[in-house]
Amino acid sequence: MRLLHGFAGLFAKDMAMDLGTANTLIYVKGEGIVLNEPSVVALSRDTGKVIAVGSEAKEYLGRTPQKIVAIRPMKDGVIADFEVTSVMIKYFLRKIKSRSFLFRPRLIVAVPTGVTQVEKRAVIEAAEQAGARQVHLVEEPMAAAIGADLPIDKPVGSMVVDIGGGTTEVAVISLSAVAYSESVRVAGDEANEAIIRHVQNHHQIAIGENEAERIKLEIGSACPLPQPMTVGVAGKEILTGIPRSFQVDDQEIRRALTEPVNVIIESIKRTFEKTPPELASDITHNGVWLAGGGALLRGLDTLLTDILKLPVHVEADALTTVTRGAGRVMESIDAYRQVFLN
Repeated sequence: MRLLHGFAGLFAKDMAMDLGTANTLIYVKGEGIVLNEPSVVALSRDTGKVIAVGSEAKEYLGRTPQKIVAIRPMKDGVIADFEVTSVMIKYFLRKIKSRSFLFRPRLIVAVPTGVTQVEKRAVIEAAEQAGARQVHLVEEPMAAAIGADLPIDKPVGSMVVDIGGGTTEVAVISLSAVAYSESVRVAGDEANEAIIRHVQNHHQIAIGENEAERIKLEIGSACPLPQPMTVGVAGKEILTGIPRSFQVDDQEIRRALTEPVNVIIESIKRTFEKTPPELASDITHNGVWLAGGGALLRGLDTLLTDILKLPVHVEADALTTVTRGAGRVMESIDAYRQVFLN
């Protein structure tokens, strides 16, 4: 059996995966990140047959006829629909295989802190059903810290704030372990919802999830911008259902984002309250590191610096930090075994 696993390691394309609420990214050993697609699946309501997965399926959100439903099988960073998640993982793994492999891959999967045993088991089983021969889990903030090249194995405190699609993970890491962490279910998706609610309440216009995300990406900010920005919005009047288009500016969208931004700020403050003084002192010198797509919100680092009175860094290529960290674990799996959850 050991000999068989040895041969499997030689011929299999081992992988790492950030199975996110908004996007799924896959890192292939020796190749880097080869896939970054939305975690969305479009299904036939009548037969349950998969119509589309990933980027193509995301275009279906809000546009599907009655016989098709576009769903996100991940919710708040964990599996909400086991069968659809398994299908989605299988589709992504098959998509990146340019040729068939003799052996199934080992897979590192990044998951939120505080996942339950049931949720861990669901991730492992979904990955195994999709074709992985061996699955290891690593916490997302730990993977982000590794991806940001922080000294996780030293007796030094490092704070990582990973703002994803479904959750924001705040963690203090030292000696290859999470000393304290906090997870809140407010992140990129909640920011989109905040924009949808604001447009509905203040303009009596209904807009879709994709439109809200576009507005956030184009003019969203956490503090005033050097130059005012506006963007066109397309939706329909709530009372009449008639399509309408209008303009919104960055100040209005910033007000809409105040609530989710404040939730993230409070979670960081609570983490500091629970952090031992010695580790907090380290963070005072080393600063706070932001990762994940939500870290790219304009001015978020500036706002946090003003509030915390600490240096705040946005990790280079924040969207892929977790995946790159999980990939580094895969590349040197024996050196990082102590960070595995399972």
